[in-house]
Amino acid sequence: MELDEMKLAWQTLGRQLERQNALSEQLFRQGQADRLRRHLRPLVWGQSLQIALGIVLMLWGISFWSTHVGLWQAMACGIAMQAFGTLALIFPARLLSMQQGLDYAAPVLAIQRRLAQMRAWRVKVEAPVFAVLGSVIWIPAMLMLIQYSCDRAGVPRWWDKAPGLTLWMLLSGAVSLGLVALAYVVLRRFGRRRWLENNFAGSSIMKVEAALAEIARFEHE
Repeated sequence: MELDEMKLAWQTLGRQLERQNALSEQLFRQGQADRLRRHLRPLVWGQSLQIALGIVLMLWGISFWSTHVGLWQAMACGIAMQAFGTLALIFPARLLSMQQGLDYAAPVLAIQRRLAQMRAWRVKVEAPVFAVLGSVIWIPAMLMLIQYSCDRAGVPRWWDKAPGLTLWMLLSGAVSLGLVALAYVVLRRFGRRRWLENNFAGSSIMKVEAALAEIARFEHE
């Protein structure tokens, strides 16, 4: 009879320990989920600001080319700015959509996969596109500002009086793109590719990756 009582006591204790461990793991996961949300909050804010900037640039481009119809050089600058602003709107919206799809209650591996998709989007798509476009978008922006000044001075077709402008634009764009390419090659040559990719991914994603690794270690202990 004493042996049966001991077995029953051990079984009861085992069930209590299992419930306690399950509760501890649940509380840990809840705390970590809140921590993951906090880490991603700056990313959400930054992407939201970028969406707002994209809207402003897109509307600026539309306003510019629509008021300079007939002057193809000015229209080209406005359309380029509109396209850049549209991309600056679409890209962060895509990333925010991926972030909203994160299920913090899912297994760690599932969250890590989604986060890896977010990292790949920023590193392999967003960063290269904006590195290239960002290095040359200043040219149409500057020309648009010059056009505004000439409009106020009553010289709307100043382009015709600057025959070397096209060559200057091409050379400036080539130099800007060359500097971007050179910086990338130098960083890779000195073994800084991972550092560069981490900067492209952003500190928020890196912090979430570290937190998920910590959760994985806890679950395997």
